[in-house]
Amino acid sequence: MEFFHIFSAILVASAIFAYINQKFIKLPTAIALLLAGLLVSLLVQLLGAASPSFEHMVEEGLRNINFSEVLLEFMLSFLLFAGSLHIDLERLAASKWPVMIFATVGVLISTVLTGTIFYYLLQLLNQPVGYTYCLLFGALISPTDPIAVLGILKKANIPKQLEMNISGESLFNDGVGVVVFISIFQVAQRGLDNIEGSFILELFVKEVGGGIGLGLLVGYIAFYFMRRIDHYQTEVLISLAVVMGGYSIAHYLHFSGPLAMVVAGLLIGNQGTEKAMSKQTADYLTKFWEMVDEILNAVLFVLIGLELMVVPFHRSYILVGFITTGIVLLVRYLSLAIPSYGLGLNKTFAPHTLPIMTWGGLRGGISIALALSLTPDMHRDFITAITYVVVLLSLTVQGLTIGPFIKRLAKRKIKV
Repeated sequence: MEFFHIFSAILVASAIFAYINQKFIKLPTAIALLLAGLLVSLLVQLLGAASPSFEHMVEEGLRNINFSEVLLEFMLSFLLFAGSLHIDLERLAASKWPVMIFATVGVLISTVLTGTIFYYLLQLLNQPVGYTYCLLFGALISPTDPIAVLGILKKANIPKQLEMNISGESLFNDGVGVVVFISIFQVAQRGLDNIEGSFILELFVKEVGGGIGLGLLVGYIAFYFMRRIDHYQTEVLISLAVVMGGYSIAHYLHFSGPLAMVVAGLLIGNQGTEKAMSKQTADYLTKFWEMVDEILNAVLFVLIGLELMVVPFHRSYILVGFITTGIVLLVRYLSLAIPSYGLGLNKTFAPHTLPIMTWGGLRGGISIALALSLTPDMHRDFITAITYVVVLLSLTVQGLTIGPFIKRLAKRKIKV
């Protein structure tokens, strides 16, 4: 029951902040709620000087939530399904090669480059961390967050095909990034000498292939039953069963739940709404999942802001975080440019595609959740603090400036 009260308090705060933002401030909702959560964290810490017991009570409440588990095991399935439900499959098919390559090869390049540069940066700053743990950081910070990206892109005026490149990649590289993280996590836990290369390959194939296969299976089962009735309440209930049941099955079978939800959402959002539903049902289903998306996004970004209270910080961490943010941006561009120019993908891109995808590749709650899932002996506190700084700078600086950045490119009288 305590969890219910804590969640209720966060939801009430989210509603209040969202209202204030829409009425007076008019920032992108995700960023406004993140900043509101940060402000509440700072206020609680200031009040803690006068009443330490109050600050301790709030911190204990946040620790009871277990941000990593709530996001990765609960919220992520709903958010990814809701996000993929609105993706146009025809447009995605037109961008299939860039999306697929950026979400796989790009994530692997980014993981290795980020982890390696991060390792040598920490050596230079006399804060050495093992190379495997630096690769873990590279894996958790490499995927762009679809929850953050899709929310910001709704307000950014960019060509539809470029928007599809960014949103499609962010949906898929999230699932691939989690699989890469799990693989390196296994190496870190067991030791490189105790793991064969075939084990990692099997794990990767099982997670990715199993996730995609499961998504197709549960999506088709839902499509089959939706096609035989016309009752929007039942069909919305079936979509909920797909998300909750499908994600639970993926977890049990050790398949990629995020990839399963993306594939199921794409199938139901395209084939399902066109061939299995009446217009009324499709409208109700779409609006229901839009509301789920908005509500969970609001809670998520307030939670990210509030997590400041439970993430351990030292002054040196902030400096490392700022430098690392620059590294992450540089590597983001390289991880897009290397496969683009190496495979000739850039020939089909509009001008400025890579800079826009680089600046629009926001990091979000998934990175923080993965960092919090590390064990203490993996330098969890240090890596979580650095991840938190990178995510905050990504969401605030990049998120607030992506619109003006695109407009500035457009003023060059070159079609963006």
